[in-house]
Amino acid sequence: MNLHQNARLSVAPMMDWTDRHCRYFHRLLSRNVLLYTEMVTAPALVRGGAVHLLDFNANEHPVALQLGGSDPKELAQAAKLGADHGYDEINLNCGCPSDRVQSGAFGAVLMENPALVADCCAAMIAAQPREVTVKCRIGVDDQDADQVLPDFLARVSAAGVQRFTIHARKAWLQGLSPKENRDIPPLNYNLVHQMKALFPHLHLSINGGIANLDQAKDLLDHGLDGVMIGRAAYHDPLTVLADADLRIWGQGDVANTSEVIAAMADYAGAHIAAGGKLHQITRHMLGMFTGKPGARAWRRYLSENAPREDAGPQTLLEAFALVDQSTAA
Repeated sequence: MNLHQNARLSVAPMMDWTDRHCRYFHRLLSRNVLLYTEMVTAPALVRGGAVHLLDFNANEHPVALQLGGSDPKELAQAAKLGADHGYDEINLNCGCPSDRVQSGAFGAVLMENPALVADCCAAMIAAQPREVTVKCRIGVDDQDADQVLPDFLARVSAAGVQRFTIHARKAWLQGLSPKENRDIPPLNYNLVHQMKALFPHLHLSINGGIANLDQAKDLLDHGLDGVMIGRAAYHDPLTVLADADLRIWGQGDVANTSEVIAAMADYAGAHIAAGGKLHQITRHMLGMFTGKPGARAWRRYLSENAPREDAGPQTLLEAFALVDQSTAA
């Protein structure tokens, strides 16, 4: 496994979205794309003992654990737990702008303290064998991103981090909600390209506002090492992921949706047999046929029927029967 190759395209960590069921589904669409967990806080793992948050299916590989925290010792313990559970990469969140993250002194607020981030990463690297990476913003609030970002990359890479994903927007911790922070601060792709020129030895991925593989290919062709796609991969997974192996890595075939649905039905059956609910899985699949004939019927059928007590794998197959199979394959 070569994570630097897998990281040519990755699906962003997204709270409440990229759980293990979502990742299993995305892996069926692409064998190569690098998947990320939702952010898991180090205190929850180390102090709260919530190691169940680390559960995942072996078929998800390559999969990275994203941690939130700001205490080097605690993050080191959490990173070791992640490595022991079999994650392929440990990622530190330095980009999330939520109030909860700010109150915990981690996430995007860490952009203001690169020395602490360097200490955290050094401790995480020393504690376990997996590669430690960082996801960050270009800056926060009134910081001068042109000065802050190169300083941040220099200090944190000196601690041993060689791979960064840069969300090409500032995070406004004062005055904007987390949702607004995903759209309102302007994108600055040029600055990320400048960082690649300044730090050619680092593996730099770009995140923010990328909606399709055409954009991803263009960014890769212009010298960046990787592209991370978030909401577009979630809301329109076939467009973003189904032929990614072919277009980004030049290998494999376009995912066959009939086979994907059959595999998800089997997966759902096992989940339900273990006490789970169908809608915990299908909520991540509602956008599967976005823009295709039958998409609305698919979405409506699953929305109405998957939460039912008697919902099972057959419910998923019944929803698929409403999609125009000639365009779904």
